[in-house]
This record gives sequence, C-alpha cells and structure tokens, in this order.
Amino acid sequence: MKRFISLLLIIGIFGCAVGKKSIRVSSYKKPAIVLPKRVDGRLPKSYSVNGVAYYPLLSGEGFAQEGMASWYGKKFHGKKTSNGEIYDMYKKTAAHKTLPFGTYVKVENLSNLREVVVRINDRGPFVKDRIIDLSYGAGRQIGLVGPGVARVRLVALSRKIGRIKSGNDYMPLVEAKDFRKGEFTIQVGAFENRDNARRLVERLRVIFSHVTITTYVSPKGETLYRVRVSLSKDLTRANEMVDKLKYLGFSETFIVAL
Repeated sequence: MKRFISLLLIIGIFGCAVGKKSIRVSSYKKPAIVLPKRVDGRLPKSYSVNGVAYYPLLSGEGFAQEGMASWYGKKFHGKKTSNGEIYDMYKKTAAHKTLPFGTYVKVENLSNLREVVVRINDRGPFVKDRIIDLSYGAGRQIGLVGPGVARVRLVALSRKIGRIKSGNDYMPLVEAKDFRKGEFTIQVGAFENRDNARRLVERLRVIFSHVTITTYVSPKGETLYRVRVSLSKDLTRANEMVDKLKYLGFSETFIVAL
C-alpha cells in the first residue's frame, strides 16, 4: 500500500510538471525585469531576467529575425510596459528582448503570410525559443490569437531623417527592404570597449574565415564596436548560420541586411 501511495505521488508531481508546459500564452506571467538605474538621462545599457543579462541594441537598422511569436492581452491591459507606457492590448505594439524602444517592426506570420507593423514598447518574451510577444490587437491581425504561437519573420523598418511630428516621439516610417534577397551578415556581439570586440573576433576566427569589426556611432554620440561574421546572399543559409552560433553559445546572434 505504501509503495502504491508513493507511486501515485510521483505520478502526480510529474503530471504537474508536464501541465506547466501547456499553459496558454495569454495567461503567461512575466518574470521580474531588473533594470540598471539611468545615468545622466541615458537609457540603461542592459537588464537582467532570471539571472540572464540582455543588452539592448542602440539601433534596429538592418535587423531581421525568424522564430516563434506569442501574444499577451487582458491580464496586462492597463499596466505599465518596460518603457513606462500603459499597455493597451488593442494597439499594435510588441515586446522584444533587445530592439530599441520605439522601433517599428514588420511581423509576418509564415503560416498564413499575414503581416502587421508594431512598435516595440516592452521587453520579452522570456520563454525559450520565442523572439517577440505581440499585443492582442497585433496578434489578432495576423491570426496568432487562436493557436497562441506561430513562426514569424521580423524586419525592423527604417525611419525617415527629418523633423519629428509635433506631439509624437517617433519618426515617420519609410518602406522596408525586401529581406528575402540581398546581402546578409550576422552580428554576434556589440561592445563599448574595442578590446572586448577584438577578443571575440579572435575566438570566432577559429571557426569562421570572415570576421569583422564595424564601428557604429549613435545620434547621442555613443560608440559601439559590432562583431559580425560571414556574408551570404541566401537568407535561409544565414538563418542556418545563426542557429549554429546559438548552438555554440552565442545566444544574442541575429541577421543584419546590408
């Protein structure tokens, strides 16, 4: 009898563990995000979730990514997002781990080819293999709400250079490039310290023949040294390279269209 009761307890515990994997996306509870304090009014350089550090990009220029998308809705409606806005589940917004706040992103559902343009105003999703969390309104537009998750392609849209509209902090959009063709490179890291970038280059040259450092200066005068590998004219091949780098431990790797 004791052995039978013990067996039931083990089955019950295991069943609970499995059950957690089937929780619907809309009921997902966000983990706490620890943001460094702002210094001299500048945006924080990094933040951490569950002990993992994330480093937001200074620019979304040329950013393209494929992976799984999810959505979040009523549970967070009316609450603050990571950039301090009030979340409105009916607006076209999204959470991304590293794209700058205010970046406009075209999201294409690869299962039905429906598209939506969203603005990044939150951080997440902090669930394995997911790259973006869409608002309910955005998710509904591309047929994501029913299934809960779908494979998508992200393309960061450019912004016009010119005056900012009165009462609007965001530049007007310009047409996005066609990221299915063209030249691509893969960004593995970005550093404020050039020596750190060089050290990463030395590690990568053991594996890749083409490794470069490019310098980026933000509109605020901040300098980043970007480490990039490989060149490709095939987006599928570039995505395969990203998967390889992530397998090797370079988790924040992404494709850049040239």
